[in-house]
Amino acid sequence: MSYHAKLIKGGKIVIPAELRRELGFKEGDQLVIERDGNALTIKTYSQMVREVQAELKRLIGPYEGSLVDDLIADRRAEAAAEDRQA
Repeated sequence: MSYHAKLIKGGKIVIPAELRRELGFKEGDQLVIERDGNALTIKTYSQMVREVQAELKRLIGPYEGSLVDDLIADRRAEAAAEDRQA
């Protein structure tokens, strides 16, 4: 489906209300604009974060456990090693 938007003074783009509702864009949302050649893609900041998180999960693979628990265990091991050296 095609929509028409208008570029107004100051370089502002008016996105049609119907399209804003369909995409869930709300007043005050942070939007990310990506350029692909001569085309633009507009996404919400939260949508962009979700896409980056999904890509990282894909690249890293599933992680079982808790990063916080791993960090605490590492710090305790380092502290114990320091105590043994002292």
